[in-house]
Amino acid sequence: MTRVTTTDLWHHYGRVRADQDHAVPESFRWSWSQQDGPGPDILGDINGRTIADLGAGAARHAAHLAVHHAPHRVDAVDASPAQHNMAAALYGSLTPHLRLIRQDVVPHLRANPGTYDVLYSVFGAVDFTDPHTLLPAAADALRPGGRLVFSTLAHYLTGAPAQPDFTAADVPAKTPDGEAATMRRWVLQEHVWAKALDEAGFTLIQVTEVPAGEGPRPAATLIVTGERPAA
Repeated sequence: MTRVTTTDLWHHYGRVRADQDHAVPESFRWSWSQQDGPGPDILGDINGRTIADLGAGAARHAAHLAVHHAPHRVDAVDASPAQHNMAAALYGSLTPHLRLIRQDVVPHLRANPGTYDVLYSVFGAVDFTDPHTLLPAAADALRPGGRLVFSTLAHYLTGAPAQPDFTAADVPAKTPDGEAATMRRWVLQEHVWAKALDEAGFTLIQVTEVPAGEGPRPAATLIVTGERPAA
């Protein structure tokens, strides 16, 4: 397989569900199974806050926050044309509390310094972007005292252990026409994520493991949090 960087490798993801399920989700879960573990409370107080979902996909988590909580605005950021179009079809009516942004997350964050109170990712852009690039951009995009929260795999879906250093692996993907391709995914051990956040300037760093739940390809989840130091 050859890595493809100029086509939409997320074209097929979530398409079957989007055809069948148009509802705003009633719950928000961080775990891989989406059945258990903590809910949105670990984002902190989001009432009246400006939030961004990094690698939002079809924006289901962002839509939940916009409808069931009281943020000022949730920006659902995703570079995939297919995911952006699905999000628009599902939840485009939720503006202005939900804003759908088609852009790579790093340029978006760099263009919006000091904009956000909370940034989060649910197996999203943090998994698929070099942490040495994304995390400093995230820190700069947060207001002083702002919070980053993300969930990521605690180990590979094959059962292989997470990486003990900043190494990415090639994982299977498909082009829009169904051809095999690969994309890079960062599956890192707890101490590696903690080091990456520390190097990016975050403080109050915590990494919590949620055990694997039921369902196909069960996997344990790491939930990682950090804050930009208050001014």
